[in-house]
Amino acid sequence: MNVEVLDTNGSKVSEVALNEAVFSGEVREHLFYEVVKMQLANRRSGTASTKTKGEVSGGGIKPWKQKGTGRARSGSNRSPVWRHGGTVFGPHPRDYSYKLPKKVMKEALKNALRLRLKEGRLKVLSSIDLAEPKTKTALELLEKQGLQNALIVIEGPNRNLELAVRNLKDFQVQMAGGLNVYDILSYDNLVMTRGALEKVEALVQ
Repeated sequence: MNVEVLDTNGSKVSEVALNEAVFSGEVREHLFYEVVKMQLANRRSGTASTKTKGEVSGGGIKPWKQKGTGRARSGSNRSPVWRHGGTVFGPHPRDYSYKLPKKVMKEALKNALRLRLKEGRLKVLSSIDLAEPKTKTALELLEKQGLQNALIVIEGPNRNLELAVRNLKDFQVQMAGGLNVYDILSYDNLVMTRGALEKVEALVQ
């Protein structure tokens, strides 16, 4: 199983053999749901908070005597049935994060890579080197690859590329070590340098 390696002009310069343990096999899409749900849950701040009747300030005196007024008995004007009263069953700060088994995470990442390969949306570039951190230069390079929306995976720090792409809402640069299912599925195309491809294959084996 081979894939073309392209230069920055979009021309083929060589081919690279893909690791069949990673890229061959059926795409099991149900894994995407489990992993993306976990990633989004882990991103939740969990800071929503409401006050119960015991936490709302005031309400320390009985509004009126128990009997004889003709009104319903009441012990506090901070009761949930009163305006400005406490909230019943409202949210309180909590931690939404949880973990899936490492094997599930690796398998989901493999399946995301397989999906992009089978769709023909995986591109491998020999390298991505910009002489200066200019967004216009980065956009021209990406247009030569026929890309309008993509996740770009690099093997190591590439300051010029990172600075040039960060203003483009349809593109994102990410290190191979931080590659995840949610980001792969968030973009139409997956672009990897040859070095990044080797790193990712080693990580998910």
